[in-house]
Amino acid sequence: MQSNYKLVLLLFLGLSLNAFAQTKADALRDAKITSKAAKEMDFDLVLKHTLPSVLDMMGGKDAALSVLKATFEGMEDQGFVFEKANVVSVSEVVEEQGQYRCLVESYKQMLMSGQRISSTSHLLGIYNEADNYWWFIETKQLNNNAMTTEILPNFKTGIEIPEDSVSMEAVKS
Repeated sequence: MQSNYKLVLLLFLGLSLNAFAQTKADALRDAKITSKAAKEMDFDLVLKHTLPSVLDMMGGKDAALSVLKATFEGMEDQGFVFEKANVVSVSEVVEEQGQYRCLVESYKQMLMSGQRISSTSHLLGIYNEADNYWWFIETKQLNNNAMTTEILPNFKTGIEIPEDSVSMEAVKS
């Protein structure tokens, strides 16, 4: 009888630890890690937190890394500077289609070609149960039905996904 109690306690503890990693706080932590990595152009870390099917669509991690590096090098040549990259909020975590998901709102401010670009954008967070961290995908990619079908087959969600917004203003010298 005593061993049954220990077994139940161990099982409960294991389930509790697994559920803990799927919390809003952990999603926020991973979103902040990814946001900071993007600002610092640590593309390896950004790709770690990118939904694997997106990487597959880009030809794999190495190809995605090459594209990101080349794109940002070209933008830097045009004066691109990341001023801010902040996570504004994370929604409650919900379980849908066998996945834990949340919505992340982020704010970015950049300078490029004499313009200050400010954007509020959204990421869909999907918990990676195998490795105990969150993957993210830009929600604007989910507006393309063909892409959504390829990266998240049969995708359905009850999460309300707002539109992203972008504003630009001339920077005075």
